[in-house]
Amino acid sequence: MNIKIDVNENFEEEIIIRCKKISPLVQDVQNAILDITSSCKTLLVYKDESEYYLPVDNILFFETSENRISAHTNNDIYYVKYRLYELEEKLPKYFLRISKSTIVNINQIFGITRTITSPNIIQFYNSHKQVYVSRFYFKNLKSRLEERR
Repeated sequence: MNIKIDVNENFEEEIIIRCKKISPLVQDVQNAILDITSSCKTLLVYKDESEYYLPVDNILFFETSENRISAHTNNDIYYVKYRLYELEEKLPKYFLRISKSTIVNINQIFGITRTITSPNIIQFYNSHKQVYVSRFYFKNLKSRLEERR
């Protein structure tokens, strides 16, 4: 694969992929470009009476609680004025729904504790916080984690 960058002040920014056929590698490149250019980098969140612009990379997970959507970081909890389905559309592809009430940042996952009798538990890097993965969403999560390797 050749990569060429042509710089000219008169050009509008445009990315062109030329290929013989659409292979998995070409699709991955396209998805990566779309992920970089179309997803939000910061999110407006609220805590007490203040508004913050929080980098989405710092968010471990979103969950519904008491009719509100909370955004959890390592040490704090903020609130957002979106529904979970709206967040799914707005967030980068490394956010994934893992239950009816939770969306997780798969880049922040440290480990998964599998259990037979109860839902699987996700642990995060540098945090005591944990969330549960429902059985329905577990296969998709496992697949996305394998892709990340």
